[in-house]
Amino acid sequence: MSETQTPTGEPGAASDDAPSTATAAANASPARATGRRSFLPRLTLLRHLLILVVGAALAVLLLESTELNTNIKLGNVAYLAVAAGGLTLLTGLSGQISLGHGALMAVGAYTTALMLDVERGDEPPSLFLVFLAAIAATTVVGALVGVAAARLHGPYLAGATLALAVGIPGLALYFSDTLGGEQGITVRPPERPEWFDNAVEQLSGASGRGLNDKWVAYIAVACLLVTYFFLANLMRSRMGRTWRAVRDQEVAAELAGISLGSWRVLAFVVSAAAAGLAGAVLAIVVQLAAPGSFLPVLSLSLLTAVVIGGLGSLTGALLGSALLVFLPPWLIDIGRDVFDMEEAQASQASFVVYGLLLVVTMLFAPAGLVGTVRLALLRRRAARATAAAGGR
Repeated sequence: MSETQTPTGEPGAASDDAPSTATAAANASPARATGRRSFLPRLTLLRHLLILVVGAALAVLLLESTELNTNIKLGNVAYLAVAAGGLTLLTGLSGQISLGHGALMAVGAYTTALMLDVERGDEPPSLFLVFLAAIAATTVVGALVGVAAARLHGPYLAGATLALAVGIPGLALYFSDTLGGEQGITVRPPERPEWFDNAVEQLSGASGRGLNDKWVAYIAVACLLVTYFFLANLMRSRMGRTWRAVRDQEVAAELAGISLGSWRVLAFVVSAAAAGLAGAVLAIVVQLAAPGSFLPVLSLSLLTAVVIGGLGSLTGALLGSALLVFLPPWLIDIGRDVFDMEEAQASQASFVVYGLLLVVTMLFAPAGLVGTVRLALLRRRAARATAAAGGR
């Protein structure tokens, strides 16, 4: 079978692999997709640093211009987007399907909860050490799962990771004396520094009790920005290109001396680390680590967010996570106010509409929302190039 060249410059499969090739092309960088000259630095690290600084400025503007209830929702978006970003690398870049990321988030959340338990009277450790411990614990679990699942593909890998999602939250019930059982462990919120109060008062004039929620939201968004900066550089590096080769051309990658199992395990480890950080942020935002927060529906929701936003795109993962948080309440309000539904009916209808959105996306925009936009830009540029060539 002959090999084709994708618009991103990566070797791709021939006609029978066209959907995956199109998705990869759609989720390439915007500058490549459109072919337009970019004003961003050519060096990847500098370009991502600039985007990080701009993203931080936009985050501050957004958090200071919205009410506290929205700040809490933005914190929820942040921890979901961190986990979805890791899942994007695993599924979109290395081609492995995981339905167990909710369980990996549980490992990070319970590690954080044990270190910040409200019933412990000792001085809590620094938040940085708590995050490192959560990432380390989840990385170990992810490595074990990755080694066990390295030879599994498709539905077999999905089934194995789904078993993980079902089993790990149940450990909280088995070790109820340590992990709190059904009630879970209440988490101490991180102490708010004085400089933060002064900065917020200067920016927006806000003060008082609500600053705790704002402080937690800032922590969550900061973790999101740092994680995406790391993942973006990783996906554009030599490691990212190797993962794409493992995903698209297994035989060619093996002939080139690439160990498929090792690289798949490495992708699982990196993705698990992101899930662990997401679980730690979840525990701090919600101030609770309980098994009810990590049911299999959480893993399915993360995969849904990645698919709807755009497989292989960090921007798509962020967009899908935002839809997970903001779309259901909006649909509930419409059902209650417009269609005179009761609260329970409107809540159930919101899940139906979200499911229909997933089906419609898969049918009419298989590259996801972000990927579909980029594909449209690719087609538009190709049409312009063809018209320009014909006019000569």
